[in-house]
Parts: sequence; structure tokens; C-alpha cells
Amino acid sequence: MKRLPATAALTLTATLLLVGCSTLSNSSMVVSPTEAGSAEATQAVSQLLAKSLTADSAARVAILNNRQLQATFENVGIAQADLIEAGLLENPTLFGSARFPSRGGGSNLETSLTQGFLDLLMMPLRKRMAAEELQRTRMEVTDAAVETAAETKIAFYTLQADLQLLSRLKLITSADQAALDLSQRLHDAGNITDLSLLNEQATYSEARMEVAKANADIEADREKLNRLMGLWGNDTSWTVADQLPEIPGREISTDQLESLALNQRSDLAASRYELAALATALNTTRTYRYLGVLEVGANIEKETDGTTLTGPEFSVSLPIFNQGQGKIAKLEAQQRQAEKRFEGKAIDIRSEVRESRGRLLANRDAALYYRSNLLPERLKIRNQTLLQYNAMQIGATELLMARKSQADTEREYIQSWRDYWISRSELERAVGGNLSPGDK
Repeated sequence: MKRLPATAALTLTATLLLVGCSTLSNSSMVVSPTEAGSAEATQAVSQLLAKSLTADSAARVAILNNRQLQATFENVGIAQADLIEAGLLENPTLFGSARFPSRGGGSNLETSLTQGFLDLLMMPLRKRMAAEELQRTRMEVTDAAVETAAETKIAFYTLQADLQLLSRLKLITSADQAALDLSQRLHDAGNITDLSLLNEQATYSEARMEVAKANADIEADREKLNRLMGLWGNDTSWTVADQLPEIPGREISTDQLESLALNQRSDLAASRYELAALATALNTTRTYRYLGVLEVGANIEKETDGTTLTGPEFSVSLPIFNQGQGKIAKLEAQQRQAEKRFEGKAIDIRSEVRESRGRLLANRDAALYYRSNLLPERLKIRNQTLLQYNAMQIGATELLMARKSQADTEREYIQSWRDYWISRSELERAVGGNLSPGDK
């Protein structure tokens, strides 16, 4: 069975995170340079792009294919290499010398082989510190994946909203063109004034400009998504539904979101591992503060008369001046610093969750209010205005204002609908990926 390389294993783990896994499996993060993972990732991306993209599938493509994120994944390989290095002994030191008398006799030869004894004692602690650093790096990489997923979803919903707006603008433009054609015939028959016809022409021209702007926005939206998903060439011809997903009938429970975020947030977990690594480093430094260099070995010396002297050899530095005071003070300060950062991050996370939750509920209420109240009201106003205009009870200006108000309300409704899904993505990011432990 082939082992996945670090990048493939991490992207697979992060993808699982997006579809509902709230914990990471350390066993899936293996470092082994093979081509299998890259081929599998490429195949997975191709399969996702072959279908109409959703917000989740776009996020998965980004995690599998974003080069900047892949570069971040390599930090795990670097930390894994440091863990391997921490488990290796220092190489022994071989010393040799030869002295030759000025006259007569043989040469004096001396050889010694020494090994750092303190290095052997500290190996388990070094490995523990390196393991904690590896865990911290994994959490940071996972957090980067969650951040990329959130950015991709936000860009995706922005594109969908602009596509939906374009569809509405095209309908409005078609209606304005029909109205202009009718006005032109009425003007030719002498039934409306030049000013009324000019107003219709201006309205139609404005509608066409809105369509052109929407098309430009869509092109920019697509390119932003291409960058996030790491796509170029033929892969950029992906498709997406031109309407936002329906707003759920009921909102998920938000009672325990703060606690959920504190358990799920990978950046907070990374801070925990940083604290653990600093505590290990501080305890190690305090324990071995009086031991600097401690080497043991064997010495062989051959005298000029042929006699060989063999015996043990050791060297130790005397902690007379430097007893590790500076290292201990520095580590203590770094530990206090990390503790404050951890506490501050936990406070910030709670605040981010509350802010995102409040924005989600506000955008939900706004979108539903537009749908159930404002849009129907604007439609009724336009229809009544059109009836009065046809009955020549009001002028063209009132009709144009009613049509413009309806178009503005349509745009605001789609934007509030979009903002709901964006705020939902931001809330997912705030809680670390999943909005509830059972959220799939």
C-alpha cells in the first residue's frame, strides 16, 4: 500500500473537515514522497470540475489545488523532518594527534573518541518538543485550509449573486425594450410627447449599461474563484448554477457556538501546542541548567617507547558564570507572552462567533423581509402605476420611477440573499469549520 505524501494527506484531511469531520486524524498526515497523491488530487479536481460547482465543491477544489495553500502544507513536512532530527544522536567526535621527537625514539600517537552524554539524556525531551511543534504546525495548516475554504465560499456566493442579478437585469432590459418599442409606436402616432420617448430611451440605455456592468463583475468574480481554486487553461471553463441556494427553513441551533468554536478552532489549538512546547523547553532548561557540555569517551595514547596507554576520557563545562539564567528568563517571558496571546485569541474567537451569528441572523431577516414584503409591494406599485399610466392619469416620470424602484429592490433583495450565505460562511470560519458537531 502506497503512503500519501504530506501534501496529499493534508488536503485529504482538510477536505474531510469540510464535509463534517471536526477532528483531524494524525495518522493520515504521513510524509512519503510519491507521485500517487498528486495524481489522486488531480483526478479529484477533474471530477469536481466536471460537474456544476457548488460552494462546498469549489472549496474542495481550492484545498486540493491552491498552490499557496500547498506551499503551506509543506510546513508539516519541515516539522516532520525536525522531529526525525530530534530523535538522532549527535555524531561522535574523533580526535587524533601525532608528535615526533627531535631525535631518536618513535613517534607519540594519541587518539580519542568522545560522545556527548547530555545529548543522549535530552533526546526524549527534544523529541517531545519536536512532536509538540509538529502538532502546532498541523493545526496552523488546518486553519489555513479552513480560511481558504471560507474565502472560496464567499467568492462563490458573490459570483452566484451576480449571475442571479444578471438574469433579473436581462428580464428588466427585455421589458424596457418592449416598452421602448411601444413608446416609439405611440410617438409615431402622436400619442406621447418627445420627452416621454426620450425618457423611455434613457431607461432602456441605463438597463443595458447595468447588464454590461453585471457581465464585467461576473468576469472578475470568475477570475477570483480561478485564483482561489488554482485553475488555468481549460480548467477555467467550469459551470455554476446562476441562482443562490434557498435560505433554510430554520436556522441551526446557536446556543453552544462559542464553546464549539473553542473546541474546533485550529488556530487556538496551535496556540495550545505552542504553550506546551514552551513549557517543555522551560522545564528542560531548568533541569539541565548546570550541565553545559558533557562528553565521555575513550583515549588511546602510544608513547615513543612503544607503550600504549588506554583509558576513559570525559569533559564537562563548569557552570561558574553561565548557569542558564538568561535562557530561563527568556523562556519564562515567552511563556507569559504565549499565555496572553492564547487568552486573547480565545476572547477574540468568542467575539467573532457572536458578531458572525448576529450578522447571519440580521441578513436572514433582511432577505426574508425583502422576499415576503418589499418585493411584492414594489410589484403591486409598478402594476398600479402602469394601469394609471395607460389610463393617462399620470405621466411617464411616475412610471419610470416605479420601474426604477422595483429594479433597485430586486437588486437589494439578491444582495441581502447573497449576504446571508456570505455571513454563514463567515460563521463557519468563526467556529472552525462546522456549525454543529453533527452538521454535515
